[in-house]
Amino acid sequence: MDIKENLHEVQKRIKRAAESCGRNPDEIKLVAVSKTMPVPLLREALRGGARILGESRVQEAGAKWHEIREDLHNTKCEFHLIGHLQRNKAKDAVKIFDLIQSVDSERLALEIDRRAAEINKRQRVLIEVNSSGDESKFGISPDEAAALIDAVQRCSNLQLEGLMTIGPLFGGIPAARESFLLLKHIRDNLGGSEELPELSMGMTRDFEAAIEEGATMIRVGTAIFGSRD
Repeated sequence: MDIKENLHEVQKRIKRAAESCGRNPDEIKLVAVSKTMPVPLLREALRGGARILGESRVQEAGAKWHEIREDLHNTKCEFHLIGHLQRNKAKDAVKIFDLIQSVDSERLALEIDRRAAEINKRQRVLIEVNSSGDESKFGISPDEAAALIDAVQRCSNLQLEGLMTIGPLFGGIPAARESFLLLKHIRDNLGGSEELPELSMGMTRDFEAAIEEGATMIRVGTAIFGSRD
């Protein structure tokens, strides 16, 4: 497995997908999803050009962060939380993550805000929306998105940058595309790209469709690091 080569191939796929719908490939950020991967592979990804790493669990990410924080700094690589965040882990999360992509309740937002204030940090966040209707997934319902956006924007130590969703497990590309379209519709009706510039959507199996539907950030793990089985 050559992670640098895999990153290059994903970037080529991003370029093709963007150009197919008249978008600039430079508008799309690639999050290399490094959850469950050992530190040597994260360092290989950084050497290969990864500029955002995404982790799902605070405890696992924290252990890695202590080992690679200097590498992250030297490569100007961001560290993102893309998995569900429990309120009791918010204190640790604000210490290590540049962006928390998975804010899904006002109670969580307030806790992140409080913990960020303690270390004099303005924490960048995305709101996670369950746009697929899958009850097994986290995320605020589309009908509740407006209220949570308002709540987060009132938090003085949070910087809301956009929305995130996870595509449906079943239904293939058509179902994923419908989920992505809904997220973009929510964004466009609740502030537009000026207030909510980021749309984080799309993974290895469906990121081309996400790009075609307006994704500004895609989260790709398997196509970069290989299977986690």
